[in-house]
Amino acid sequence: MKFVLNKKDGVRVTPIFENENYNSELLSYTKEKELFSGKLKEVYCHLPFDGQKEILLGFGNKDDLSEDKVREIFFKLIKKLVENKEYEVAIELPKVEKILTSDFVKALVEGSLHATYKFDKYKSDKKEFPEITINISTEELLPTLEEDIKEAEDIMKSIFFARDLVNERAEYLYPETLANIAKEKLSPLGVEVEIYDEKQCEELGLKGLLAVGRSSVRKPRFIVMKYLNNKQSEEVIGLVGKGVTYDTGGYSLKPTANSMDTMYCDMGGAGTVIGTMNLVATRKLKTNVIAIVGACENTVSGSSYKPGDIISTLSGKTIEVLNTDAEGRITLADSVYYATEKLKVSKVIDLATLTGACLVALGEFYTGAITNNEKFYNELSVAAKEAGERVWQLPVDDSFRELNKSSVADVKNTGGRLGGTITAGLFIENFVANDVPWVHLDIAGTAYLSGPEKYLPKGATGVHVKTLYNLLNKN
Repeated sequence: MKFVLNKKDGVRVTPIFENENYNSELLSYTKEKELFSGKLKEVYCHLPFDGQKEILLGFGNKDDLSEDKVREIFFKLIKKLVENKEYEVAIELPKVEKILTSDFVKALVEGSLHATYKFDKYKSDKKEFPEITINISTEELLPTLEEDIKEAEDIMKSIFFARDLVNERAEYLYPETLANIAKEKLSPLGVEVEIYDEKQCEELGLKGLLAVGRSSVRKPRFIVMKYLNNKQSEEVIGLVGKGVTYDTGGYSLKPTANSMDTMYCDMGGAGTVIGTMNLVATRKLKTNVIAIVGACENTVSGSSYKPGDIISTLSGKTIEVLNTDAEGRITLADSVYYATEKLKVSKVIDLATLTGACLVALGEFYTGAITNNEKFYNELSVAAKEAGERVWQLPVDDSFRELNKSSVADVKNTGGRLGGTITAGLFIENFVANDVPWVHLDIAGTAYLSGPEKYLPKGATGVHVKTLYNLLNKN
């Protein structure tokens, strides 16, 4: 897809705000026939073979327009263009007081590119997405617009990289191959990628990760990715992604119908942090960030860890295992402790498809968040709002912490069904060393979306790649 500034070739696309007056015969006709009125995401195509072609594009109420809605509008437009086999359009963007021109253009690019994504590498009859050219005119001819377009394209490429990782099947994506992909993709960009195999994980003391992954013939890998590009700052942000490349639930086996067939997606957190590292390095941000993924498979065999086991961790704390399907938090325990104690990161964010309870509480619309530091959470919350990605902070107090206490170990790996997203997050809190500011993001519902479900296909991810990029871009 190509985005060209100040060129007016192709089908004319006319933005229409609902309830505003326009001198347009086509609009008068469509309103009279109740075919189009300018409501948000409405598209009316007038495409005669021998006359002026025009598309009316509904922008809804002008006062309610936001970057997120702009993304939705252009997602819909691209789908309509492909449907009608029209591959070049020209649009003059309207002036909107609450959206800067540069932000409008970025949202246009993001929404348009979102419409091109598909995971079809295993289809024998796959077709390339047609080349579409969008010619953009703006009232404000800002010198930054070409760079704005380039930034939005870079963001989308990294989101698509993350989505491809999460859509890849476990037959092909397992701990070793995930680690190799990270190294092959990130090393040329200047990211130092360290990969620890099973024996090296034992030497490091990653007992929680090894316990979860020991039943699989595909052994764990511990992936550490370092991008240190700001010598003037001592601050280092840690990103930790859950990397369970397939999750059967272990001996606490998941029901096979509708609950195990998408468990190749259980490394959504890993996909997000690897995609973020790709974006940060591509854009050469002046920031310091270290990302960690403890990758493993949670399968079933005679060597599996079992309900009732007591396992140790890198921190020395012990865990009573009551449910082997609450495995992600155990792998994160080692990874978060390694980041905060061994690598001494200044702040840490972990992302994980952690609990079904988050889906029950927040559906597929919001990521659940837990924190030990309101200031750090507020910084992330602002970054998420700017990205159009939705996060909801959950309450935390000692009543929930009590539910994680074990009578035979330091903690147990499930606090029960009630408040399950909160107790899962607070389990990880036990392994945040040195009171490092920490935010936990449970992306169980949103990992498949990378934005509002209204304009993105379910089954694809990349969620919070842009959130993390926005946050790191300000450090």
